[in-house]
Amino acid sequence: MPDTPIGVTRLSALPASERRRRHTRASAVIFGEEMRAYARQILDAVARDGDTAVARYTREWDHVALSPEQFAVRDDEFETARAAIDPVVRGALESMIARVRRFNEWLRPQPGAATELEPGISVGVRYSSVRSAGVYVPSGKGSFPSSFVMLTVPAVVAGVETITAVVPPRPDGSVDPAVLVAADVIGVRRIFRCNGPAGIAAMAIGTATIPRAAVVVGPGNPVIAAVQMAAGAYGARPIVLLGPSEAVILADESADASALALDLLNEAEHGGDSAATLLVTDEALAGRVAVAVHRWAERLPEPRRRFALQAIGEWGGIFVADLDEAIAWINDYAPEHVQLAVRDPDGVSARIHHAGEILLGQCTPFAAANYAIGVPHALPTSGWAAAASGVSVLAFMKTTFVAGLTAAGLRTVAPVAAALGRHEGFPAHVQAITERERKGGA
Repeated sequence: MPDTPIGVTRLSALPASERRRRHTRASAVIFGEEMRAYARQILDAVARDGDTAVARYTREWDHVALSPEQFAVRDDEFETARAAIDPVVRGALESMIARVRRFNEWLRPQPGAATELEPGISVGVRYSSVRSAGVYVPSGKGSFPSSFVMLTVPAVVAGVETITAVVPPRPDGSVDPAVLVAADVIGVRRIFRCNGPAGIAAMAIGTATIPRAAVVVGPGNPVIAAVQMAAGAYGARPIVLLGPSEAVILADESADASALALDLLNEAEHGGDSAATLLVTDEALAGRVAVAVHRWAERLPEPRRRFALQAIGEWGGIFVADLDEAIAWINDYAPEHVQLAVRDPDGVSARIHHAGEILLGQCTPFAAANYAIGVPHALPTSGWAAAASGVSVLAFMKTTFVAGLTAAGLRTVAPVAAALGRHEGFPAHVQAITERERKGGA
């Protein structure tokens, strides 16, 4: 993208076609026929050839030759990683892990005791974890131990029996030591180095080396997302679509221009396929932010500077809109992250129904939520926030419903069950009721 100043546009002037292009930038690729066919090809290859296919994809795409015996991270590699990581970074990871654990323990639902809703009719619900989970942690654009934390700690709190992680190898065949340190602190040691898409396929299907997982999740490029979405055909449930990143800031005249610019760059620097958007009610403030964006962007190293300007200029932008228009736009977009830099963030928050997260006020920047508060940062993208939630303990749990009838309760429901059984043509259903009535059980 040409290095030109970020402009300021009226949101009302953005053509509907351009709005659709921005809102569907990721899903149009992920769910396109070509990408879906490629995802099926990877899954079919792993289903057919197992570890051999995983090794082949790792050699071809990651340029690392590994035998299946080398996939698993060894105990001594965890020890080496501990020595390699700065104690300050380890301390930060420990603090993050503690807050993520505390948030998810607070969120974890408690079993519901059976309740009599009508005389003789009792209902209840039990919560339990999924049997196994497979998580993918990227490493192509850098070191992302925070992603490992956000994906595995909720599974641990849920009580998942088997947690497996796949991490692409570094050029020398090793695994990011920061990820291994986080894994060691959390207590998740079943980690495999291999190609990302093939590794996700392996967790969805199961190979001789990599165990099958009931659910799969992880952020990444469109191929990573497409393989997860296609994994359902093999019985592994994808949790949510994660990435590329998208953030919206809604600001009024009370906001600080420099902070707005920095928060816009915060999400934009993830990659050129990210989207960072500012909706501002004050045109003069919008102009000051545009100037500040370039001032701060000049201080970013490459390629982060290039990523940031592309994510703002091509997929996001700075738009002037009134408050009602901006809120309607956010609910239509259903973005991953929303920050409310307005006088009344609580009041505005109540009107936003579709977003992965809502951060209240300029004292709550994206960076703090990503690393240090404890709320999820693995959040739905590409409009999925209109139908799905971020990765928390709830993503790794399921419900079992419980019901009980007394003889009196059975007499109450028997006419309903018998009538609908006759209407739908299920005579055994009807007989199960009427025979009990005949014997006096209902």
